[in-house]
Amino acid sequence: MDTLKQANAVAGTIGFPSKMPGTSYGISAEHCHTGGKLAKIPGSVCWDCYALKANYQYPSVKVAHAKRESNLDSPHWVAAMVKLILWAQNKGTNRHGDKIDLGFHRWHDSGDLQSVKHLANICEVARLTPNIKHWIPTRELAFVLAYLKAGGTVPRNLVIRVSATMIDGKPTKAWPTTSTVHQDKPAQGRPCPAPLQGNACGPCRACWNPRIKNVSYHKH
Repeated sequence: MDTLKQANAVAGTIGFPSKMPGTSYGISAEHCHTGGKLAKIPGSVCWDCYALKANYQYPSVKVAHAKRESNLDSPHWVAAMVKLILWAQNKGTNRHGDKIDLGFHRWHDSGDLQSVKHLANICEVARLTPNIKHWIPTRELAFVLAYLKAGGTVPRNLVIRVSATMIDGKPTKAWPTTSTVHQDKPAQGRPCPAPLQGNACGPCRACWNPRIKNVSYHKH
C-alpha cells in the first residue's frame, strides 16, 4: 500500500477518539451478529446501545461506517489498515492538530467482528504494528474460538476482551481477558475510572493490559 489515499480508498478513515488514547476504527453496530440479538433483550449489555443513537446516527458517520464495511474482505485490507494506523501514530496529532497519546489503538468503538476472517485480519494488522498496543472488545466468542481452532494465534500486542452478555452478569470463563457491565452490583475486577474523570480514559490503560483479567464498565 503506497499512499494514504489508496489506504483510505480500501479501508476508509481512521478515528481519533477525544476521550481515549491513540486511534480507533469502528463499523456500524447495526450489523453486529450477537449484539444485534442482545439489543432486543432488556437487561443485556447491548440493550439501549450507545452506538445505535446520538452521533452514530449522523449521515456522515453512517457513510463512513458503510465505506469501512464495504472492503472488509478485500485482500488489500490488512495493508491499508497498517498504513492508516502507522500514519496516524507517526503523525501524532488528530484532525484538529491536537496531540494524541501514541502507542494505542482500539478496534470497534462501534460494531463488532463480522467473521473469523475479520479477526484473522485484525491479528495480522497487530503483528505488523508490533510497537502499538491493540484492544478489541467483542461479544463474538464463537469467532474467537473458531479462529484458534483453525490454528490462528493472537499476537502479544493485541488484547481481546470478550464481553459479558447481561448487565451485572459474570464474565465468561471461556476466555482469559474479559469485560463486564455493572449497575446495581459492585464492579468485578478492575472498575473503569472514566465516570469519575469526565468519561475519559485519562491515564488508565487497563483495557489494553493483558494482566488485567476483567474490566468492569458502569452502565451509562
